[in-house]
Amino acid sequence: MADRQEGYGFTKELHDKMAFKYDIDQEQEAIEWIMHHVKDCDLEDVRGAESLQAKLKDGKILCQLINAIEPGSVKKINESEIAFKQMENIDNFLKACENYGCKKVDLFQTVSLYDGINMAEVLTTLFALGRKVSQKGKRGIGPKESEENKRNFTEEQLREGNSHIGLQAGWNKGASQAGQNFGKTRAILD
Repeated sequence: MADRQEGYGFTKELHDKMAFKYDIDQEQEAIEWIMHHVKDCDLEDVRGAESLQAKLKDGKILCQLINAIEPGSVKKINESEIAFKQMENIDNFLKACENYGCKKVDLFQTVSLYDGINMAEVLTTLFALGRKVSQKGKRGIGPKESEENKRNFTEEQLREGNSHIGLQAGWNKGASQAGQNFGKTRAILD
């Protein structure tokens, strides 16, 4: 994790809220899934957000994961220990996830992983990728992704709906508040 002051007040509340969202069971499920796809990764001893961040920080395992799922997604995995190159690996993984079909809102920001700011968001991305993978017929993780339920109504059915006034429209058996006055009117004087 980054060497940052923990913060006070609102900053601390936000940090605590993000830490509360981190789920160890989801972490273990994600680790098993990664190890299924990436055979030579060393994630057996990972337990907790800090140790997961330390293992995934350089982005190599994530790039290997997306390449195992969709070969050729990340053309070059940087082996350098330079921070910029490690962050580039993470960014390449995120771009490959988006190209694979993950929604941009499900993806974490690079600094969330690199600095360990929000590891719950990293797990969310792994599960979003896992849902897409299972939708495409491979071994994934997480619940099944919902599918569109498109409805086709005939013109007659649509016209029939125009004659109904729903209670949500404010209809109250013909009653209205027209003509009701309570007390004196407000007088505005110049």
